[in-house]
Parts: sequence; C-alpha cells; structure tokens
Amino acid sequence: MEKKQTNDRTPAGTDEATAELIDRARSGDSESFNRLFRKYEDTIFSFAFKVCRDRNEAGETLQDTYVNVFRNLKQFDGRSKFSTWLYSIVVNNCLMKRRRGKLEKNAVSIEEIIARERGADRGHDGNMPSEPLPRWRNTPLEQAMDSELKTRLDKAIMKLPLDYRLVFILRDLEGKSAEETSRITKLTVPAVKSRLRRARVFLREELNEYMTS
Repeated sequence: MEKKQTNDRTPAGTDEATAELIDRARSGDSESFNRLFRKYEDTIFSFAFKVCRDRNEAGETLQDTYVNVFRNLKQFDGRSKFSTWLYSIVVNNCLMKRRRGKLEKNAVSIEEIIARERGADRGHDGNMPSEPLPRWRNTPLEQAMDSELKTRLDKAIMKLPLDYRLVFILRDLEGKSAEETSRITKLTVPAVKSRLRRARVFLREELNEYMTS
C-alpha cells in the first residue's frame, strides 16, 4: 500500500512519526492530536513548573497550552522544531499570567539586578572582566544539589523578573541554545545573552556560599 503523503514538508528537526501525527491532527483526527500532545505533556508541565514552582499553576499552564495548540496547530509552519513552537506557547502563557500578577510576587527590580551585575563584574580597576560567567553545570552546584540548596535556588530563581527567569531556565536548566531561546522568547540573540548573564550574576550573588569550591 502506498504510504500516505503529508500535506506539508516535514517540520525542521521533527521525526517522521511526529510529523505524521501533526499532519493527521491538522486534518481533524482527534486521536492523533491527543497522541501528539501526550508525547510532550511531561516536558510542558516540567518547564511550566520550573517557571512558577507551583504544581497548580503548572497544571493550569498545561491545560492552557493544550487549548492553544488545539486551536492553533494549523498555524505551525514547520520552519522550527515542533518542541520549539510548544515552548513558545508555554512562554506566552507564562507572560500572560505575569500580567495577571501571578508569577512575579517576589521578583526583584531590574535595577537591582543591574546594580548587582556592575558590582560583581567590575574589578578593582573598574573594567569589565573578559571571562564570561560559567554555566551552572560548570560550578559546584552540580555536585552539591542537596535539598537545602535546591530550596535556596528555587527561591532565588523566583526572585528573578519573569523575562530573566524564562531565559535562565531555557538556557541553563532546559539546555536550549541561544538561538533556540531567541526563537522561543522572540528576543534577539544579544538580548538573550544579556539577560542570561544578568540572571547568572544575580543568582551567583544569592547563592554565593555555594558558588565557591
């Protein structure tokens, strides 16, 4: 039997099985849509939980994302990975929750982050150091993730303004590249790098006792 042809080209970075589910779901096959969403629901929930640190909020975001994907799947153009498109929807839902005041109750001001960055990054001669700040995986954090530190890190991350928190989580916790984070957040790559650096500086200051070997 001749294999069914899809209506669109295979989305970038998407395997054929997923591409076929996407095609069938676009055609109105509800079972294919549910199978497609189930493949990613754990990833969506995990990312949402990292952003809000609340299971109820993460579950609400998962439900919102399900509705968004169901309504807008035909708009997915395949020029990026399907997972990238999903992450962008979750980010948008988180930003909408921020506007309703749910995700930044304890966030510090951006001015405080900038002040911390300037204080931490300037040497005795007043010049900015040439060495970039390390990823978290290159610090003692990776070897010392005990329950106390995890609690401290969670609280420190929640102090970041949401725009910075999202970039930090995508880059350092989810392992996304600067380019993919740019596509997900709709920021420029330089803006992603700037926000990531400031987030790392702020968190380094918050967890200073753990950041030294």
